[in-house]
Amino acid sequence: MNSIRSRSAGPRWFDTLLAWYFVVVWGSGYLATKTGIHYAAPFTFLVLRFAVALACLGVIVAIVRPPWPTSPSQIGHLIVAGLLMHAANLGGSHYAQYLGLSAGVTAVILALQPLATALIAARWMRQPLVGAQWIGVFLGFAGVALIVWHKIDVREISAGALIAVAVSLVSITAGTLYQRVFCPTANLWTGAVIQFAASIIVLAPLAVSVEGFVIVWSWRLAAAVAFLVIFASLLAVNALHTLMRHGEAAKVTSLLYLTPIIAVVLEYLMYGVVPSALSALGILITCAGVALVALVRPSGSSRK
Repeated sequence: MNSIRSRSAGPRWFDTLLAWYFVVVWGSGYLATKTGIHYAAPFTFLVLRFAVALACLGVIVAIVRPPWPTSPSQIGHLIVAGLLMHAANLGGSHYAQYLGLSAGVTAVILALQPLATALIAARWMRQPLVGAQWIGVFLGFAGVALIVWHKIDVREISAGALIAVAVSLVSITAGTLYQRVFCPTANLWTGAVIQFAASIIVLAPLAVSVEGFVIVWSWRLAAAVAFLVIFASLLAVNALHTLMRHGEAAKVTSLLYLTPIIAVVLEYLMYGVVPSALSALGILITCAGVALVALVRPSGSSRK
């Protein structure tokens, strides 16, 4: 078994480096989004981001020539998963920040995805939680409640922002599970082309009709788009895909609870947003809860 793994996986130090890269970039992405939506409203910003990503993917696909889906049902499943994970998830999280929700709070709430996924798996996928994981679920939601009630910023958190980030959380959880069930063997590159194209088709009319598709061109906007496309949408997702092939996705799962802390620290350094004592306590409680769910394994399971 160990010899088989050694032929299919990279060095452990490299896998660990990839896992840390993924989590740090994911946490930094909230700040890149906060920067970008200063120059383009959320739907407009996402259309711009996905269009640049498609241009980059076009070059990659032309060089690598990966396989495309061979049936309409495969394409349909990819579109559904993509609309959930990209259009709805990112649309909700971007709009929440546009309405004034802190990047740190957004990151903390979306960090509940492992908790939500664990609850769904326990109920419908026959993957029951052990006692410590249930404690983690309680701590995670309690921590977020503490943050939302006591704010992380001086501005008032609107109901619209909370609804938007809730839509994002539901969408990324549903999209991740949907892709895992219906698109387990889809090629990363061609699947992304289909999903980004479908997301543009859905979001572009909203960007034009609701936001007027107004873009204030700036080097900061260009930097935010470049970071999110190159380092997040392409490299970070490819890093996750590599870890999953190596059987090391647990490395990312075990570090995901640090994503909100990365976002909060960067938000403080870049924008001077200082969390209150109660909000900081809520962040730590949430991270502890997600860590319990991610790190604790039932007695019958193993980490191979």
